[in-house]
Amino acid sequence: MFGLMQDRPLMISSLIEHAAAFHGDTEIVSRLPEGPVRRTTWREINEHSKQVANALAELGIEQGDRVATLAWNSDRHLALYFGVSGSGAVMHTVNPRLFPEQIAYIVNHAEDRVLFFDITFAPLVAQLAGELGTVETFVAMTDRDHMPDIPQIPDGRLRCWDDFIGGQSTAFDWPEFDERSASSLCYTSGTTGNPKGVLYSHRSTMLHTLMIAARDAIDIHSGSVILLVVPMFHANAWGTPYTAAMVGAKLVMPGPHLDGQSVYELMKAEGVNQSQGVPTVWMMLFSYLDEHPEIDAHELGLRVAGTGGAALPLSMIERFHRDFGAESMQGWGMTETSPLCVVGRLLPKHEGLSDAEKNQIRLKQGRGVWGVDLKIVDDDGNRLPWDGKAFGEVWVRGPWIASGYFRGEGGEKLDAEGFFPTGDVATIDPDGYLQLVDRAKDVIKSGGEWVSSIDLENAALGHPAVAEAAVIGVPHPKWQERPLLIVVLRKGHHATREDILEYLAGEVVKWWLPDDVVFVDELPHTATGKVLKLKLREQYRDHRLSQPE
Repeated sequence: MFGLMQDRPLMISSLIEHAAAFHGDTEIVSRLPEGPVRRTTWREINEHSKQVANALAELGIEQGDRVATLAWNSDRHLALYFGVSGSGAVMHTVNPRLFPEQIAYIVNHAEDRVLFFDITFAPLVAQLAGELGTVETFVAMTDRDHMPDIPQIPDGRLRCWDDFIGGQSTAFDWPEFDERSASSLCYTSGTTGNPKGVLYSHRSTMLHTLMIAARDAIDIHSGSVILLVVPMFHANAWGTPYTAAMVGAKLVMPGPHLDGQSVYELMKAEGVNQSQGVPTVWMMLFSYLDEHPEIDAHELGLRVAGTGGAALPLSMIERFHRDFGAESMQGWGMTETSPLCVVGRLLPKHEGLSDAEKNQIRLKQGRGVWGVDLKIVDDDGNRLPWDGKAFGEVWVRGPWIASGYFRGEGGEKLDAEGFFPTGDVATIDPDGYLQLVDRAKDVIKSGGEWVSSIDLENAALGHPAVAEAAVIGVPHPKWQERPLLIVVLRKGHHATREDILEYLAGEVVKWWLPDDVVFVDELPHTATGKVLKLKLREQYRDHRLSQPE
C-alpha cells in the first residue's frame, strides 16, 4: 500500500522560486571583481537566473549539457547556480586555482559548451582559449565598460554578461524532470593523476540542502547573515547558496577580496553573524586585527564561525571565543560527499563542562548527520569499534555521497555494503564524534606506531609565533619514519628550533616530538587551500634529521 501524498520531484529551481516568493526583499551583497559593492535581492536573483536560462536556451543548450564557470562568489555566480541547473543543464564550477593544464583537461573532459568567467581570469581564459575544443561561447561576467580584450577568442564567441542576459525576458517556466538528473559537476583537486568529476543530482542536492538547515547541522535560517568565504567552486560552496535560498538568509560575498581588511570591513558593514570559510582566510583576518589593536572584534556580532577544508586548531577556537565572542564550529566532508558528513556541535550533556573541556570536543570534526552512514575499517576491511581509540580509514554512504566518478574514472569505488572510501584516517568515540588522525597517505609510521600529522600541526599552531605548520614523515634508518615540522612564522615574530620543540614537549607525547624543525617563508598549497604535502615530501625526502639516533 502506498501513501496518498503528492509526488513532486525535488528540483533546485524550487529553491529560488521559494526565496523570491517568501524572502524577495532579503539582500544579497557582493563585492565585485571590478571593486564596488553591489546589492541585489532574492527576487532579483530569481529574475536574473531566468534570464540566464533564456539566454542558454537561445544558444541551444539542452538538458544535460555542461556549462562551466571560472568565477568568484557574487550575485552573478549565484544567478548561474539556479539558472543553469534549473534549466536542466549541468552547472560545472571550475576551480581557477588548478594548474592551467588541469583546467584545460577538465573543461574538455566535461565537454563544456559555455564558459562564464570573471574578468580576473581573463588572462587565464586567453591562455587556454585555443585548447578548449568543446567551448562554443565565452561570457565575461562584467559590464560593457570592463569588457576584456581577448583576441584569442574568435569574433562572435566572446559575449558580455550584461548584453548576454540583459535583453532576455525575466519570465521562464522551469522544467520538471527526473530528480535524479545531474545538476552540477565539480572536479576533485587531487594531487596525483588527473582531477576526477563528481556529478551531483537535483535529488542529492535538495536532500543535502535540507540537512544543512537543521539546527544540529549548520543551522542556517532567515535571521542568518552569512559571510560566504568558501568559494562557490569548492563543492558548491558547501551547499550554502542552496540553503540560503531555502530559508531566505542574507548572503554577503567578498568576491576575490579575501584579505583581512576587506573581510573585516564587509563583516562590519553588513552585520555578519555567521561565516563559512577555510582556516587560512581567518588567519589573514587575525593578522589584520593584530595590526589594529584598537578594533574590538566583539562589536562585529559574529555568532558562529564555520570552518572546513582543514582541521581547526585550538588556537583558532580560543581566539574566536575570546576576541569575537563567537563559537567555532567545524565540519568534515569532501567533494565526493556534497560535502556535509559530520558537524562539530556540542551535546546538551556538555553544558556543564569547562571551556577547556568543551574545546577538546570542538577539536573533533563532529558527529554524523542524518543521511550519512559512517564506518572505520582496518587494513583488511574489518569494522573497528567506536571507542575513540581505534583508528582506521573512514568509509561513508548516503543519498548525497558519490557512487563513482564522471565517465567512470577511477573504476568501481563502492564496497559490498555500498560505502565509499574517503582516504581519511580517523577515530569515532562512543558519542559518535569523528576525529581525523590523518590522510591515509600522510600518516607517519614510526617504530610500528602511528604519529598523527594533524595533531602535531595543531599543537604547533598553539605557539604564539607560528602562523602555519606542516608535518611530514621523512625516512629514518631505525624507526622507518620520523616527523619533520615545517613552520611559517607570524609576521614580526621570532622563534628557534629549540623554542618550538620546548613548547611541543608540553603538548604531545615524547615520541611524537619532531626530530627537526624547518622554517620557511611559505608552504605550498593545493587548489583548495590545503598544504601540498606531496611536494613537501619530495622536497625534504633527503633531509638530514638533527636527531638521527
